[in-house]
Amino acid sequence: MARIKNIELPSEKHICIGLTAIYGIGRNLAKTICENAKVDPEKKVKDLTDAEIQSLRKEVDTYVVEGDLRREVQMNIKGKMEINCYQGVRHKKGLPVHGQRTSRNAKTRKGKGKVVANKKKAGK
Repeated sequence: MARIKNIELPSEKHICIGLTAIYGIGRNLAKTICENAKVDPEKKVKDLTDAEIQSLRKEVDTYVVEGDLRREVQMNIKGKMEINCYQGVRHKKGLPVHGQRTSRNAKTRKGKGKVVANKKKAGK
């Protein structure tokens, strides 16, 4: 089993897919990392040698991933909330940030419907 950045890579997958288990690495970056580390992207994670794992670790260390990236993203969000920009206000209110509609499809951000006291149904 290969561990890179304290993440256990899934052993049955190809290395270019397995690297995407690390936060901040997508398919394109995984292919780039494999090319730079001179590792065949079609090779399974379980078939990697120790030398290949070491070269992959060195290559991944050149990018901002996992904890550092998560921290950076959270700091960016906090900064926006502190200066009260539009996106920061949306983060504070728990609403969608990137211009999505909220009347119909914001259940992921807004959560379950909230009951409003003494609200009568329209129609009578």
